[in-house]
Amino acid sequence: MQRVGLVLNLEKSMDYSKKSTVAEIRDRFDHDVARFSNLQTGQSATIDAPLVLDLITHAAATVTPHATDLLDVGCGAGNYSLKLLERLPALNVTLVDLSRPMLDRAAMRVEAIATGHITTQQSDIRELELGDGTVDVILAAAVLHHLREDVQWEAVFAKFWRALRPNGSLWISDLILHTTPPINEMMWSRYGDYLTEFQDAAYREKVFAYIEKEDTPRPLMFQIDMLRKVGFSDIEILHKNSNFAAFGAIKR
Repeated sequence: MQRVGLVLNLEKSMDYSKKSTVAEIRDRFDHDVARFSNLQTGQSATIDAPLVLDLITHAAATVTPHATDLLDVGCGAGNYSLKLLERLPALNVTLVDLSRPMLDRAAMRVEAIATGHITTQQSDIRELELGDGTVDVILAAAVLHHLREDVQWEAVFAKFWRALRPNGSLWISDLILHTTPPINEMMWSRYGDYLTEFQDAAYREKVFAYIEKEDTPRPLMFQIDMLRKVGFSDIEILHKNSNFAAFGAIKR
């Protein structure tokens, strides 16, 4: 089992040349739509997925109750937009994802309940122009771990800051690392146990294999520091369990 080595290598060496290309990641998600389409269970490889889905969308609705425009980055099959629309039904929704099949599924599901305008954008967030002051809420669930160098993280977080209107909010749920190697090892061991108990050892290895190939997660504190660097001062950690965290920031 390679769970410890693969993650510490992500943190220490950061050899991005060995990571999946955008096209390769898009292709995998093009063929994995069904797994992301369950509003009750969320993405099953993520610990506490249903809880985090509820916490993120409840927080967004609480902080920005008068929001009119939502941007859902890496929307997948639309679970986060659907859940937020339960609390803020009049939102205009912009869905962004690499995968056209994901976008089509998300749009179909969101249009079934939304009363606002629905827009889809097939794009990498690193390439998409969001403008200034265009949205009230940004959701980014299980997507930012595909960012690579520090400069990309800073550019995307700064883009989110500019896109938000005053008092708008950004909410992130994602895979994370830990900066202390023994803690990092312990948390990935616990995550491996979760995957094994959820399905079996073969599933654990499958998940770890595509994390090693595709993902470059960063520690929670790295991301909080980056949020502060680009201008956010009000930052909230909603939940953290093993290698997953849910957190947000408000633009003042």
